[in-house]
Amino acid sequence: MITGTHEFTGSSLRKMAVPCIHRSMRWPDSDHCQNGGFFTPHAPQQPGFRAILEWLTHREKTAWPKWISTPRGAPPPERLAAGELRVTFVNHATVLLQIGELNVITDPIWSDRASPVQFAGPRRHRAPGIRFEDLPPIDVVLLSHNHYDHLDTRTLRRLRRRDAPTIYCPLGVAARLRRLGFHSIVELDWWQHQPFREVVIHCVPAQHFSARGLFDRNRTLWCGWHIESANGGILFAGDTGFGPHFAEIAARFPAPRLALLPIGAYRPRWFMGPVHMGPEEALEAHGILKPLASMPIHYGTFSLADDGESEPIDHLRSLLAERPEQAWRLLQEGQGWTIPTLTSKVLSSTRD
Repeated sequence: MITGTHEFTGSSLRKMAVPCIHRSMRWPDSDHCQNGGFFTPHAPQQPGFRAILEWLTHREKTAWPKWISTPRGAPPPERLAAGELRVTFVNHATVLLQIGELNVITDPIWSDRASPVQFAGPRRHRAPGIRFEDLPPIDVVLLSHNHYDHLDTRTLRRLRRRDAPTIYCPLGVAARLRRLGFHSIVELDWWQHQPFREVVIHCVPAQHFSARGLFDRNRTLWCGWHIESANGGILFAGDTGFGPHFAEIAARFPAPRLALLPIGAYRPRWFMGPVHMGPEEALEAHGILKPLASMPIHYGTFSLADDGESEPIDHLRSLLAERPEQAWRLLQEGQGWTIPTLTSKVLSSTRD
């Protein structure tokens, strides 16, 4: 396992006096971990057990279709030429990023359910946009956190057997990946980075939480990822609420060439707001980051909150109709987009 290069340079995140120690995990230098549990500084308080009961007993959930039939996308190219960038939206938070000859996938899930078992738990309402068998060879997997709809062990085992990719993950997640048989693991804290071939991959903050059971809440970290390349950066924001971390990311990195921003599982706002952005917050994040293009993710596949299957994307479309100056690309499941090559002059002007 590889540990990251630390580059903490005066973030607004505060330093905690109590080290983060839980069983065999020890990160005494992490300023967002206390007494074995991680937290997001300056974030709204996450709903407690009483709030969860109130939500579950007074839900106003929009019904989803049992199954949504959509055509599968064409197989993506196996590799691109140097300097080219192509993005393929699989669905939910699973996105294939092809950066020249490098193939990267985010939070891959091809399982029928986001659950520890396949007979219960949130079931997918549409198939992945491309078949697993049509994936090109995967070099890098980016994991944002350990929730079942983002860290799917069945899909990860298939990727390990087929491609043996390197996995980038936040603190505390590597132990589970080692049990799955992975050997090339890069485990990072916020603001740490580690190069991979021609890119540098940075772990960036997110406003969320972690858990895979009843007694492990916030025992592992959550994050987004910024991929630094010679022809523009890519931000995968992960699973996140809206917060000051977007301004911190914008202050540290040039405007990205592409930002992948979550928009779903956002209702009711009083309950989901601390951990999930809705379309309005995604547009606000876009305005802060100033990417050349943003793309919505984390919607339309799993029913995880009270918003309907198409509600997040429909709401986003209506908001964008009033903001034509915002550059967004809305891809169908399985659709790929080869982003035009950019010159260094265009890249340097995105902050003007």
